[in-house]
Parts: sequence; C-alpha cells; structure tokens
Amino acid sequence: MALLYRLPLLLLLTGLASVSMIVPASVALWAEAYQDARSFFYSGLVGLILCSLIGFALANRPHNRNAIRQLMALLGSFLILPAVMAVPYYESIQTTNFLNAYLDMVSSLSTTGLPLFEAQRLSMAEHLWRAQVAWMGGLLMWVAAAAILAPLNLGGFEVTSLGEPGQDVVVGAARRDTSNPASRLARSAAVLVPTYALLTLALWVLLLVAGDTPFIALTHAMSVMSTSGISPVGGPTGASSGLAGEAIMAVFLLFALSRVTFSRDTSTAQKAGLLFDPEFRLGLAIVLTIPTVLVLRHFVAALDIGDQNNVVAALRAFWGAAFTVLSFLTTHGHASVDWVDAQAWSGLETPGLILMGLALIGGGVATTAGGVKLMRVFALTLNGMREVDRLVHPSSVGRAGLVSRRTRREGAFIAWVFFMIFAITLAATTVALAAFGIPFEQSLVLAVASLSNCGPLIEVVEAGRLTLIELGPGPKVIAAIAMIMGRLEMLALVVILTPDLWRD
Repeated sequence: MALLYRLPLLLLLTGLASVSMIVPASVALWAEAYQDARSFFYSGLVGLILCSLIGFALANRPHNRNAIRQLMALLGSFLILPAVMAVPYYESIQTTNFLNAYLDMVSSLSTTGLPLFEAQRLSMAEHLWRAQVAWMGGLLMWVAAAAILAPLNLGGFEVTSLGEPGQDVVVGAARRDTSNPASRLARSAAVLVPTYALLTLALWVLLLVAGDTPFIALTHAMSVMSTSGISPVGGPTGASSGLAGEAIMAVFLLFALSRVTFSRDTSTAQKAGLLFDPEFRLGLAIVLTIPTVLVLRHFVAALDIGDQNNVVAALRAFWGAAFTVLSFLTTHGHASVDWVDAQAWSGLETPGLILMGLALIGGGVATTAGGVKLMRVFALTLNGMREVDRLVHPSSVGRAGLVSRRTRREGAFIAWVFFMIFAITLAATTVALAAFGIPFEQSLVLAVASLSNCGPLIEVVEAGRLTLIELGPGPKVIAAIAMIMGRLEMLALVVILTPDLWRD
C-alpha cells in the first residue's frame, strides 16, 4: 500500500482501467463473442503489465505533493485514459477508425454519453464497456471532488469557500490533512467507492424486480448513477420496467442534485440535512415548477372538452414532464415514455429549448452531473434578489450569516466569472463547429450537449439532430475537447494554465 502512495495518479488510474477490462472480456466469453473477449483480455493484460513495469521503475521516487500537479493529473486522465480504453473497443468493433473509438470513450468517461454508434451495431460486451467506463468516470469525479477539487476551491466549492480558487486552503484544513494528496485520495476512495457500488447494486436489483432483463438493468443502473444516459435500448422507452422503472430511476437521480444526499465530506453548511441544502431545494423547485407550468398551460383549455380522461392524461403528462426535467437537470438526458404526451399538453412548439436550458443549469456540486451547477445558479439568484432589495430599500441590511454573506458577495462574483467563461466557451465551440459546415442549430445543440455533459440532447432536441459519426475529424476533436472542458470545468483549466493568478 505504501508503494501505491508513491505512484502517480494517472498511472494508478490506467492500471485500474486495464484491470476493469476483464469484466467485458468475461461477458464476451460467456456470449461466445470470442473476438471481443480476446480484444478486451489482451488489451487489459498488456496494459497491466506496462503499468506494473512503469510502477516498479518509479517506486523509489517520492510522491509529488503539489495540489496543482494533482489537478493536472486529473486533466491528463481525461485526455490519456480514453486512448487506453479505446484500444479494446476499437479492436472489437473492427469497422470504425480509432478517432471514433476515442471520441466514444471520451464521451463515456466524461459521463456525456453522446450517441455515436447505433445500438444494433455494438455487441453486449461493447455496450457494457461504454456503461462501465461512464460508471468509473462518475466514481472518479466523486472521489476527485473531495480529494482534489475541494482543497483547491474549484468545481463549485469556490462559491461558499473562504479561500480563493486555486488555493490549497479550505475550511477545516487542519483536520483534512491537505498536505498529502495521496492520503486524501485514499480516504475519499475508502468512503465513497463502497457507497457508489452499493447504490448501483441496489438500483440494479430494483430494476430487475420492476421487469428489466439483467443486462438492461445493469447498464441502466450504471448510467443513472453516472448520469451518462448510456443505454443499449434507448433509455426507458426501450426498457420493460415502464413507469415503475422510471420512478425507481428518478429516486436515484436525486443523488445528482446535491452531494449532501450521499456524503458530507465537503459540506460547509451551518445546518445539516437536505431541507437546509440550497442545491437540493433549488433542484426540487425546478423539477416541480416546470412540469406544473407545462401541464397547467394546457389543462385549463382541455377541461372545456369534457373528456373524462383529462385528469388521468394530465397526471401522466405531469409525470412525463417531471421525469424528463429531472433527467436533463441532472444531465442524464433520458426522456420519459410519457414525454410525448407532456409536449402535447404543454402546447409548446420548441420544448427542446427548455431541455437545453436545464442541461446548462446542471446538477449539484461534486456530483456526476455536468452543467453550470445549481450552487452557482443559487448564488447568482441570491445576489440578484439582494440587489433588487437594495434598489427598493437602499438602507437595508442583509443577513449576517457568514456563508450567506460570502455567497452573496465573493461567491456570486466568482459564479458570475465562471458563467461568463462558460458562455464565451459555448459561443466559441458553436462557431468552431459551424466553421466545418454544420448548420447553426445543430452546432449549438452539439456544443451545449458537449459542454454540459448531456449527450442525449442531440437526439431529443429535434433541431439539433445529426449523425455524429458522419462528421469529419475536426468536429469530433472539437466535441472531445468540449466534453473534457465541461467535465473538468473551465475555471479549473484557468488555474492550471495560470496557477499564480489566484494566489495573491
């Protein structure tokens, strides 16, 4: 164990990725898909041997304790690990180029879930590998949030933290032992890995009880926990569990609204509990308000028809809208079976704009969800309300709570900076994609889907539908870079490029 502490983070992750290839190899062997079994087994074996040799060569070197280096290692993981994971994927498919395989692995590891290949083109082992890579990517973000991003006040923690982004200073730093990144990673993994695995197992069992086949239930369980939206059957619409399966998945999607739902290792709130967590409350408000507005917009007019099934239809439309709103808010990206009815009840011609807006908002800080994050939206909302109060009552005094005052002032300022960086990056990505001849609507939707890590957007939003695999190398590289930027967040990239910018 002491030897592992001295190894680079990227090398450890590469070794774990190589070991995990045994799972799809075993599934392929059971399904008598021998080409897939050989591809995954040989790739995993070669990768493990290379990682072992490099590890022994670096065993005598001291571990780097620089927190910025750990952040750079996390960035390198999203750049290099997909290339390692794409090797068996490329060898098993055999009918595509390596760039497509690499893009799909970037999409999976970043929990984006862009639909690159048609479902019938991939085998069982290949579908499982995509879902498994996404599941591991979600777990990586859980652990990295507590061990790397929180001590550096990044990833949304800068809104409520007393330190500045990029500084290795957090509340309670003395008891967190921030001097040793390896110890932080080990402690966080020891707590979060069992929690993540048990939640996935529980969801798998519940989906089995609801009527899904074991393979579909497993892939959906991993895609829900990682909010990747990866599915071999197109999500709930192709599953056998129906409404019960959607209800079960909705419960587990709540874990992507706030980290407080599964851990308090990075919490700075003065009061414990979900009822006092601003992210969870704001997320629930969005999930309940938008479907209510969509249904009531048409329900009043529908009552004049006199149809006795109006109430039942309204309830189904409400559920379809609520599940879809929750799914896209957490950047999972699967629409409900009743989403078509919800669209009809809403009477809106372009409901895709609502879904794009929800994906941009995103889920909770330090969760598997992407987007701007609910904490930053909450900080900007709180600051806006306070400014309106000052316009009406110039001499009024705001609340004196430390976290509240920090969130309204410095936290809101940093959230606004991040929002502007995100908006500029979104505009630049859209223009870059459009420069390759992609229509503006499709470029915008693909840019939003990539930066918010919500890949299914390009299938649900009608104006943005495109066949991603038919694009040239340029748009694919841009999409891959955008997904990595969205997953690691632009503020962290700014700190990596200019670490001294936030230190004075």
